Amino acid sequence: MKKFFIIVITLGTLTISSQTNKKQKDITAIKSMSGCYKVGFNFSETFNYSKEEDYKPSKVKHDQALEWVQLVTDKKNKIQLQHLLIVTTKKGPYIVKHWRQDWLHENQDLYLFHKENNWKYKQLSEDEVSGQWTQKVYQVDDSPRYEGSATWVHVDGKSFWENASDAPLARREKTKRSDYNVMLRRNRHEITKEGWIHNQDNDKIIREDASKDVLLAQEKGYNTYTKVADTKCKAAQDWWKENKKMWKKVRKKWDKTFDLKKDITLQEKVSNKKLYSHLFSLKADASKKEIDNIINSFLN
Repeated sequence: MKKFFIIVITLGTLTISSQTNKKQKDITAIKSMSGCYKVGFNFSETFNYSKEEDYKPSKVKHDQALEWVQLVTDKKNKIQLQHLLIVTTKKGPYIVKHWRQDWLHENQDLYLFHKENNWKYKQLSEDEVSGQWTQKVYQVDDSPRYEGSATWVHVDGKSFWENASDAPLARREKTKRSDYNVMLRRNRHEITKEGWIHNQDNDKIIREDASKDVLLAQEKGYNTYTKVADTKCKAAQDWWKENKKMWKKVRKKWDKTFDLKKDITLQEKVSNKKLYSHLFSLKADASKKEIDNIINSFLN
């Protein structure tokens, strides 16, 4: 007797399973950026479009540093990574709270940099962010910097995410340049066997009200993160254990501000000091009220 088998394929179940596997690959890639790294910072201005004969491009930058990337929050739809620079001094290692990157799955709320310490709130539709992750980059004081939504890509053994977003000038530029006021950052984060790479192709833009943007120059950025033993970053790990409660209060204050879903404008200085100077001077046990008052003083 012949036997017949009926195979039933449920496409809906396969689709859900595929989406789950894809999201898990995304999460693995994002979390793999945490740990202890030897970092190479490389920037070079490539083309300039200035009409000024005496235009001087930024100097080529090659720096190295040791950096601990702390996994702060690890949830299925939210991953937070805090970067901590380790500076060697005669008195021993000195820790500098560096930038922070948050990754949110299918996030619809964006704060897009405009110019002059102003960020415009924008809400995206569910369709626009389906399957995507928003990377939100924050300044050293946890105030907004730039952010954008895109899809992690896993193909040919590669895992990468790329997006273009307007941003304030990088600190390396802001202290030396005043001839442009917006940097369009084309960021690509790619996971490698050695660690990961932050690849950038950036535009230096002059933005004025009621005028079209003017492209002043372009630059190449190529930052390499090479994994080293976590023990090399023990000083940063210890610093975070001592200070993490204080910075959690800072993040909570900012979260309440972002939850208002309104444009944000920040004062450049209060009492002749920048926001990070006020916060960096606080003790690890600073109160919520003290932190809130400082941040409120910068919010217009």
